[in-house]
Amino acid sequence: DFTEMMRALGYPRIISMENFHTPNFMLVSEVLLWLVKRYEPHSDIPGDVETEQDRVFFIKAVAQFMATKAHIKLNTKRLYQADGYAVKELLKVTSVLYGAMNTQGGERADLPEDDSTKFKFDLGSKVADLKAARQLASEITSKGAVLYDLLGKEVELREARTESIARPLEINEAEKVMKIAINSVLEEVQKTKDMLNNVALDEASLEAKIEKRKLELERSQKRLQTLQSVRPAFMDEYEKIEKQLEKQYSTYLERFRNLTYMEQLLDDQRRTEQEMFE
Repeated sequence: DFTEMMRALGYPRIISMENFHTPNFMLVSEVLLWLVKRYEPHSDIPGDVETEQDRVFFIKAVAQFMATKAHIKLNTKRLYQADGYAVKELLKVTSVLYGAMNTQGGERADLPEDDSTKFKFDLGSKVADLKAARQLASEITSKGAVLYDLLGKEVELREARTESIARPLEINEAEKVMKIAINSVLEEVQKTKDMLNNVALDEASLEAKIEKRKLELERSQKRLQTLQSVRPAFMDEYEKIEKQLEKQYSTYLERFRNLTYMEQLLDDQRRTEQEMFE
């Protein structure tokens, strides 16, 4: 049955049960990936099964996909065995796809046997409708549960509602409640006005401080200009002493150069006398 269903669904390769007498994980993974693509062409399950860790991840991903999308529970241990027991798990998925194909295409039996491999069953176009239907079903269930709970309380609520409607309206009590509400609103309004007044006072205080700082800055700038324009009383004496210091410094440089030159000549003379003596 499994091989016939796979051939009817359009699997490109010929599958024999002899392929599963010994563990054949590559074939099982290929069939699983093909079935997932048949169910939802835009699925993003990786097909890498080179290492042991990749195979475990692949089996878990396929099982989770089938559980969430198709509500098909697969035995991951049997799939990992990749033998005859794995075929039973694969048969769960192929049966659903095969049944859907027969439901939507009753004329499938009239097709020639040669064209069976050309049949392409694509359920991807119906995935959006299935998701919307599933979401609506869950919403209907939740709304129904809430409605059931509310209807269960209707007996008590009906008595309370009837009692409230039948009770005469007391003008004094209603007036009292309205006065309390009005006073509460008036208090809120007064608080808001006080806050606005405080904001105005803070704004005026800040403006006064800013004006005071501006006046201080102007006075400081005027004082700086005055100090820069006034010539100190000792400036004349300072300039006179500075000129004398320049002259003294030039004299010092001249004498220092002469002394250095004289010392050099003396060293040369001593060196010459030493050489002559030797």
